[in-house]
Amino acid sequence: MASASTPFDFDLLRDLTETSGVPGYEDRVRELVVAELEESVDRVRTDAMGNVVGTLEGDADSDFSVGVAAHMDEIGFMVRHVAGEEDEYGFLELEALGGWDARVLKAQRVTIHTDDGDLPGVIGSPPPHTLDEEDREKSPEVEDVFVDVGLPYEELEERVSPGDLVTMDQTTERVGETVTGKALDDRVCLFAMLEAARRIEDPDATIHFCATVQEEVGLRGAKALGVDVDPDLAVALDVTVANDVPGFDDGEHVTELGEGTAIKLKDGSVITSPKVHKRMQSVAEAEGIDHQLEILPSGGTDTAGFQNTAGAKPVGAISIPTRYLHTVTETAHVEDVAATIDLLEAFLESEGGSHEYTF
Repeated sequence: MASASTPFDFDLLRDLTETSGVPGYEDRVRELVVAELEESVDRVRTDAMGNVVGTLEGDADSDFSVGVAAHMDEIGFMVRHVAGEEDEYGFLELEALGGWDARVLKAQRVTIHTDDGDLPGVIGSPPPHTLDEEDREKSPEVEDVFVDVGLPYEELEERVSPGDLVTMDQTTERVGETVTGKALDDRVCLFAMLEAARRIEDPDATIHFCATVQEEVGLRGAKALGVDVDPDLAVALDVTVANDVPGFDDGEHVTELGEGTAIKLKDGSVITSPKVHKRMQSVAEAEGIDHQLEILPSGGTDTAGFQNTAGAKPVGAISIPTRYLHTVTETAHVEDVAATIDLLEAFLESEGGSHEYTF
């Protein structure tokens, strides 16, 4: 439930962000999503990729449908090799699942997910005074990362296999006016979608709440749902860059924390439909919802997965401004999260197929 200091169900957000689920292996998150949607919608289904679709039926006289998407997967790793020799300690070499900046990985705690349960580990980082000048100046690479599980090679080889998954170990906390933790990309938006689904009861349009898979490796789940769900209008939710920190000029901020939910105009994968984002702005203004515009130079979102997969479709996107993306300290303002829920709810409740989105 919402608390006096957090204007939404922080416990659910914490559960979603702290739960592990890398691309293609979103099982634990999917269980949470299905349980939540079953309390809010008319029917829930999953598909062969692992996408979840919770459908809330609209007015019987309307055949207009809206697809809303937020992705379940977080960036992580897959074990590609168990390294070591007899009578020595073993280490794990990793394959990245999603886009990592190797600079943020050193000295982090991780969890290895094996068939026999989870194991704790750390990403090794040799002391700087033991490195020569060349090694100190070398740019880190994800391929050089190794995990220390603190076990002899023989035991490690028995307990961990290539293909086992690795996720970052981090809690989700309130920090001042913000919430911080791992996997806010995109669990904070997944949370916003689930909260909106809780609030909406009798929509005019049929709404398909879609929790997608494998966004971090190429929008794969959304592309499948663009065909399978085939909505008349699609809206995706994702985090977006907030470079409103020291070292960046104003024009590089993209968005700013505390200034409201972000209505996307473009990112590296999509130019949203002008009629859709303009109506989002008008809804936000009419409802008094704080908002800002997002123009993201690069990076893709599920919005693009729906735009032309099954023919041309009008698409829009709502984003939550977030600092430190693709790290274990992703940070969003609680009021921006609340504004995102409010705008999504208001937009969906005002949608019934009467708005003209074609040119």
